[in-house]
Amino acid sequence: MAAQRTNRRDRQRRDTLAEIRAAARTLLVEQGSPAVTINAVAREVGMSGPALYHYFAGHDELVEAVTEDFFRELVAAMEAARDACAADSPARRLLAISRALRGWAIAHPAEFGWVFASPIPAPNAERLTSPRYRAGQDFEQVFLAEIEALWATSPFPVPRADELAPSIREQLSAYSAQLNRNLPLEAVHVFLSCWIRLYGLLCMEVLHQLDFAYSDLEPVFEECLRDICRMLGLDYTPADAPVSSES
Repeated sequence: MAAQRTNRRDRQRRDTLAEIRAAARTLLVEQGSPAVTINAVAREVGMSGPALYHYFAGHDELVEAVTEDFFRELVAAMEAARDACAADSPARRLLAISRALRGWAIAHPAEFGWVFASPIPAPNAERLTSPRYRAGQDFEQVFLAEIEALWATSPFPVPRADELAPSIREQLSAYSAQLNRNLPLEAVHVFLSCWIRLYGLLCMEVLHQLDFAYSDLEPVFEECLRDICRMLGLDYTPADAPVSSES
């Protein structure tokens, strides 16, 4: 009986935590990130501000939890797109992942802005264990796993190490050590160059920084993907091309 009461309390707590995070998301989408305060979220779920502290230690912890939710949702969308063409070429998988990222971002601009349109702090011992950081790492690994697999089977063109500025080499060495991946820093440099192009364009689209020139950025995004494929030595495939079922 005691175990049943404990399980019931655990379920109720999980349900309340999920309700709080959902309320925070609703406030974000409808009113913007400044509206996501402890007191506002508490009102949404019908409790007092002090009562909410029984579930989250403060605003920062609530932000961590909501950000983790967004990352997990985005990663699931990207992995589903990747798995739908798992038997196909690395180019197809990378393109599918990239298009899934854009699809999620334009469908959820407030959530995308919450996650990505703010500075990402440098990792330290505390941040490395945070749910937000771990979820962000999982997001990063979706791309990196494909890049690593591509490098192992069909290495793409990279600059010589001595062609990179000393500061870039130093920073890439530190970042590569964090990744713990079988990629030389020159390959990591190409990966980051591709990511900067992809992410930069996506941010400009979601944040409406190109509305002065474009009303439809999908073909511009596809041009970006074509350029990235060229950088990685891959064949570009249009979005509407059928996916091969052959292994």
